[in-house]
Amino acid sequence: MNEDTIYLLRECNAGCKLATNSMEQVKPYISNEKLMSIINQYIDKHIKIGNECQQMLSQYNAEEKDPQVTAKAFSWISTEVKLMLNNDTHKIADIMIDGCNMGIKSVSSYINKYKAASNESVNLAKSLVKMEQEFMNDLLEFL
Repeated sequence: MNEDTIYLLRECNAGCKLATNSMEQVKPYISNEKLMSIINQYIDKHIKIGNECQQMLSQYNAEEKDPQVTAKAFSWISTEVKLMLNNDTHKIADIMIDGCNMGIKSVSSYINKYKAASNESVNLAKSLVKMEQEFMNDLLEFL
């Protein structure tokens, strides 16, 4: 068992949960069908990677990590305030792109921090970064 592997998987799993929560939060505000379809597609993709993290953690008899309560609360409050002021398609895409940027930066920093993590966990983390980049690119047309 490698602690770096467990830490990396926990962070990726928590990030997937935070992303899924954020996407679920904006769904009631979405009126554009194409944007709704993209959001639903990436909810499924985040759940899939989160489940892979959970399975790998189970192999190490390690528990998953939930997003920090403060990060989750801050994300929820800031999203609600932004959407109360302006809930058009542009603003929703902008909020989601900010989330993608945060995900890319944080997961990339965890990959660099946990250098002894297994190749399998690093590859999963890199696939999460790639997915966030693809999600961001898909959202750019709504800006």
